[in-house]
Amino acid sequence: MCGIAGILAGSGPVSLEDLRRMIAMLGHRGPDGYGLYRDDRVGLAHARLSIIDLAGGFQPIHNEDRTIWLSFNGEIFNYLELRRELASLGHRFYTDGDSEVIVHCYERFGPRAWTMLNGQFAFALWDARRRLLWLVRDRLGILPLHYARSARRVLFGSEVKALFACDDLEPEIDANGLAEVFTRWSTTPPHTVFAGVRSVPPGTALSIDSDLTERSHRYWAADLAENATLRDLTLDEAADRLGDQLSDAVDLRLRADVPVGAYLSGGLDSSVIADLARSADRSPLQTFAVRFADPAFDETAEQRRMATKLGTEHHEIVCGAPEIQNALEDVVWHCEAPLLRTAPVPLFLLSGLVRAAGMKVVLTGEGADELLAGYSIFKEDKVRRFWARQPDSALRPALLARLHPEVAAAGARDSQLWQRFFGRGLTDTDHPFYSHLIRWRNTGWSTRVLSPDLRGSIDLDAMNRAAEKELPADWNALTPLARAQWIEIHSFLSSYLLSYQGDRVAMAHGVEVRYPFLDPGVVEFCSGLPTRLKMPALRDKVTLRRLASRSLPPEIWRRPKMPYRAPMTTALFGPDMPEYIRALVSPANIARLGLVDPTAAAHLVAKATRSDGRMSGEREEMALVGLLTLQLLGQAFFDGFRQRARDGRRRLEHAHLCVLEDHSGEDRAEQRDGQAHTGSSVPDGGGFPR
Repeated sequence: MCGIAGILAGSGPVSLEDLRRMIAMLGHRGPDGYGLYRDDRVGLAHARLSIIDLAGGFQPIHNEDRTIWLSFNGEIFNYLELRRELASLGHRFYTDGDSEVIVHCYERFGPRAWTMLNGQFAFALWDARRRLLWLVRDRLGILPLHYARSARRVLFGSEVKALFACDDLEPEIDANGLAEVFTRWSTTPPHTVFAGVRSVPPGTALSIDSDLTERSHRYWAADLAENATLRDLTLDEAADRLGDQLSDAVDLRLRADVPVGAYLSGGLDSSVIADLARSADRSPLQTFAVRFADPAFDETAEQRRMATKLGTEHHEIVCGAPEIQNALEDVVWHCEAPLLRTAPVPLFLLSGLVRAAGMKVVLTGEGADELLAGYSIFKEDKVRRFWARQPDSALRPALLARLHPEVAAAGARDSQLWQRFFGRGLTDTDHPFYSHLIRWRNTGWSTRVLSPDLRGSIDLDAMNRAAEKELPADWNALTPLARAQWIEIHSFLSSYLLSYQGDRVAMAHGVEVRYPFLDPGVVEFCSGLPTRLKMPALRDKVTLRRLASRSLPPEIWRRPKMPYRAPMTTALFGPDMPEYIRALVSPANIARLGLVDPTAAAHLVAKATRSDGRMSGEREEMALVGLLTLQLLGQAFFDGFRQRARDGRRRLEHAHLCVLEDHSGEDRAEQRDGQAHTGSSVPDGGGFPR
């Protein structure tokens, strides 16, 4: 994967210096070289992480007559098949990589090309003949893409920091985006936490014409309706089909000109993927895992069991309070949002371990819980709906004790407090967000730490009404489980899991994470399965467990789902609280940044300090982590951004940078041979050294 940036101007050429400043902020995403392209209207910039066609895949890239230009972040896994088809239709390629396939697909098929791509991607494509810019994001939003308007220009880039590198925009917090983070853990595209900055939604292509008129084209959406052709499958047949789909997905994601490793969490999903990767490729597989110093979070035994079973070259990194304290500032900078949990930090450290081992690419198991009903929230919804049919029952709520095995004190799951929590809004089963509303309202307690000005604009009901407009047309025909899955995919998968725990923390070290469970064929198959093949009663992921039982140890495939967690306030506000945290949450800094309510902050910080970070419950922990990371965000983007931008620009001076320019302008359409003049000293054949 890589970093992309660029500008579409209403008139006049784009400044090369602006492009340099933008792409300099994304050097962590692509440390292997930089490229710029501009004509009279558009400027494209690219920072390359070389994984396929190491010698010749430099970008921006173009078609035969240089009328279509591309800056691409990601991978097209079916590029070999598409390349053969396009070559048979007469298209000529000058590289051996996957990026050029997008250009020729668009040239041949137009916007239908996006549906032909099996991959994870975010790209900017400039159609010079039509004077049309496309900003396109993959189906499930694995990779980020942001844009903003300023005067007569549209700025775009993989990360928000690239947009702020120009003088057009200054960082400013958007209260509505912040409200989403403090109720749902993250913003939902197109919203971000920065005013004026938008995110291209997953499965969407934006077209922007020469008048800067923007149109949104949704080319894919999650379809959770049961597939009639899968309705009569037996469990073994479903496992067979899933195994075939996953094997194909893993095979495709092993395509690379560099070694591909795998994450091992100790859970079912990553173990299945690592097993398939080991079976597909007989070369030694390198695996990577996080160990926690706190045994309450540690899964070392399961990780090592799988590494031994597969015979991998296994790498581990230990994460404790000092590591979380030291990395949190960098993690917030890369995530570009406040965080209510510390879970992204160990994954940031893990990607650093991958890079230190000389690796650039890893496979992981994310996506299985959303598609095959692995999360406890799906079981909560089923139990609460069952309970709601007899709300006075004393027996039905007792089923709640079977949920959340990670809660060590089993008695807590049998308590009246536990039942009162899950009993709130119990009979509101017709609410479209019934499965998630109790969680959102509980997390929304955290908004009390926001400054009065920010907090005053928060309206959870209004947020829900806006979200209702995004519901699919067949919503009422979906099963309750399918509805809960749709919400989880729409509000959590892309914006939180694949971002803060995926792309942002991995690409901070120039590491690409690949997701076989999010292959289009796997997604379509899993989405169409009936409930009995996903979660009969309270048994989760039954089809995947049946598949895993054929090759994995029983200790792995029978193991209950353990949510990935990391130490929170005990790690940050414990007896060894670092001075930078103490300073950030001081009254002086709270007042200076103006993002946090001083009274609420003082209360939570004092409570944490007295108790060595042991808070009354998770919502207090989330509020305190959110408070701290919001302060870190303000410090990074309000206080220190310009210095960071200058530092990045200086680093670019020592990097390999190629510049291509087209000075033909509006004369292009008058050229009889269709060849545009390239005003650059670099040779033909793509303009970049091979």
